[in-house]
Amino acid sequence: MIEVVDIAPLASVQDLGRAPYLRYGVSYSGVMDRLALLAGNVMLGNADDLAGVEMQAFPCRFRFREATDFAVTGAGCTVTLDDAPVLPWWAGRAEAGQVLTIAAPRRGARAYLAVAGGIDVPVILNSRSTQFRGAFGGHEGRWLQAGDVLPVGTTEGTLAAPGFGAQPPDAALPADFAPDDLQPNTTAVRVLTAGEYELFTEESQQRFWATGWKISGQSNRAGFRLLGQPLDFAKRLEMRSHGIVPGIVQVPPSGEPIIQMSDAHTAGGYPKIATVIEPDLWRLAQAPLGSRLRFVPVAYKDALVAVRQAEAWVASLRRLSGQYRSLCATGRRP
Repeated sequence: MIEVVDIAPLASVQDLGRAPYLRYGVSYSGVMDRLALLAGNVMLGNADDLAGVEMQAFPCRFRFREATDFAVTGAGCTVTLDDAPVLPWWAGRAEAGQVLTIAAPRRGARAYLAVAGGIDVPVILNSRSTQFRGAFGGHEGRWLQAGDVLPVGTTEGTLAAPGFGAQPPDAALPADFAPDDLQPNTTAVRVLTAGEYELFTEESQQRFWATGWKISGQSNRAGFRLLGQPLDFAKRLEMRSHGIVPGIVQVPPSGEPIIQMSDAHTAGGYPKIATVIEPDLWRLAQAPLGSRLRFVPVAYKDALVAVRQAEAWVASLRRLSGQYRSLCATGRRP
């Protein structure tokens, strides 16, 4: 069991989401940064789809009611176990009664707590993720609050101190595609042009690529609203609602783009100008409110290369953490 001692707003139980139910009008849900939760589960020897805690505001404090292996990934937060510092992207062991504190990040926006065995809330529609619109899944279908007690699944074996660390994806998968004129506090993400791209004026197309779009304070898990000089259509356009997925960049009548995120509706009628490729959604998730985004065009074949690079990073982490746990099990800890 894990007790929530103190929690900032907007923390929730999430796993990798319920994508198969998009066709039935159930939003994707799930973590915003899939690589961060995947890494935490891999380091602990968990199944990939076990649930953890996603945090978007800080500080957050958790008391372990029993000895538990844990990992903190995602944003570069200051983390302590009682008074002892915990390295970023590190898996270790907490003894019964110890308190884990996750403070505001020095970089990034969202942190993740994974535990051996996962957060063991009920599975609804093949997922433990919190679905806020329907108020189901996760912990009672809501944000976490102080006093909540989260059950932990059973597991065999332990990591044994001193634990195991991972190289964060922003170091392992550098943004070497970023434009040369990228400004500080700006995140570059790769996108494929979408169905209605050609319906924007040529000037608006150029502006879409050249603008450092500011992430509005109205952004959330449903969508990132971007601020900048509005985009214009070559002619008036009306569309029927159609299916949308996380990463789609839509342009409402205001002309300022909206990027659909994990809790987005499953259908919408705004024209689509682009789609953030799946391997860069984690970069988007770690972009703080008020920071800026630059869109970088990518060919489909190069987007597939990016998918394989992310998969290779996870596979390498899985292999190394498995070897580490095997050594610990035989008493030959490195």
